[in-house]
Amino acid sequence: MPTPTYTPLATVTLASSASSVTLSNIPASYRDLILIHNGALTNTDNIVWRANGDTGSNYSIVQALATSGGASSNSSASRTSGLAGSSYTQQSANITQWLDYSATDKHKTSLGRANSPTSEVGMSASRWANTAAINSLTLLGAFASGNTFSLYGVIA
Repeated sequence: MPTPTYTPLATVTLASSASSVTLSNIPASYRDLILIHNGALTNTDNIVWRANGDTGSNYSIVQALATSGGASSNSSASRTSGLAGSSYTQQSANITQWLDYSATDKHKTSLGRANSPTSEVGMSASRWANTAAINSLTLLGAFASGNTFSLYGVIA
């Protein structure tokens, strides 16, 4: 039997709306982290993330979006959060992967993918300019009741 590579670390399902969700006590025993977010939001702001409670201007992002009307992209440096996906007011899915999150010799990067069943698809890349291992993630957004967040550790 093959060895599973995704290990469930935490799952949070919101009983009421919330503006943030924190996943803490993340063990440093995996290579990557994967977050799967499913749900609807109450506005169309982006979903963003912060590592280890860092609210400084230590993040940068690149984002690309495609809709039936065309494509667009943007980038931003010196931000106070990374990008975890686009926000939709209808049920949608976002997947974010943090690469080498437990390494202490490099800045942390994330790759995000988002889709809306009716309006757009998006992708993002973020960098946290810090060499600390990620031991907690805070997600910020206008999360409606019923949103789920599932965090997995990935064995390399």
